[in-house]
Amino acid sequence: MSKNPAKLEQQLGYNFQNPELLERALTHRSWAYEKMPMGAEEEIRGLQNESLEFVGDAVLGMAVVEYLFHKYPNATEGELTMMKHRLVSTETLAKNAQKLGLGNYMQVGRGEEKTGGRRKQALLADTMEAVIAAIFFDSGYISARNFVQKILAEDFREVTPNSSIDYKTLLQEKLQSAKLQPPKYNVVKTEGPPHQRVFSVEAVWDDDSVCAEGSSIKSAEMATAKLALQKLNSTESVKDKS
Repeated sequence: MSKNPAKLEQQLGYNFQNPELLERALTHRSWAYEKMPMGAEEEIRGLQNESLEFVGDAVLGMAVVEYLFHKYPNATEGELTMMKHRLVSTETLAKNAQKLGLGNYMQVGRGEEKTGGRRKQALLADTMEAVIAAIFFDSGYISARNFVQKILAEDFREVTPNSSIDYKTLLQEKLQSAKLQPPKYNVVKTEGPPHQRVFSVEAVWDDDSVCAEGSSIKSAEMATAKLALQKLNSTESVKDKS
């Protein structure tokens, strides 16, 4: 690591009982592959942070929904889902990782270093999730939850059920997390006189699509993205119950 991990612990506001957990959380697979010999797949998996990212994503989600449930007890499921998506988004996590200077402590390979890996949003967000998991394994859920609530404090204040939501970004992130291509928006119909146009916009992704209207192309796209998110969330809910 390019800086003293003790200083990072100070910035995180958390002291690790097992420092090896923090080191693993900060280790990208590109660094592990460079340091270990060919064929040492098991050792490489034990050094890098991908499995911690997986756990951290779940712990983060739980901490966020717990906070939102108590903060907004009368919010609808859809409102809670939208707020959660914004709070756990790559953009939000990367922004807070940058505030902590997390990129300075990441262990990345030479190739990743040359391409600006320490500044990549995806890598910063993944590392943040891994750090959350490291705290979880080091001293349990309460410590991890407290850490999440501290680093997202400003974001928690800004997100409300009535706050302006960028449904297009949320839809793109949701499809990306499901390993699907981003949606394509097509204007399929324009009606009304020049001063009262109504635009119909279709969003197409994978083998699915939805269509909604708006008084401008932008508002129609946003309405379509919102409808697509509702459809995806509804489909997930049905699958979870089956």
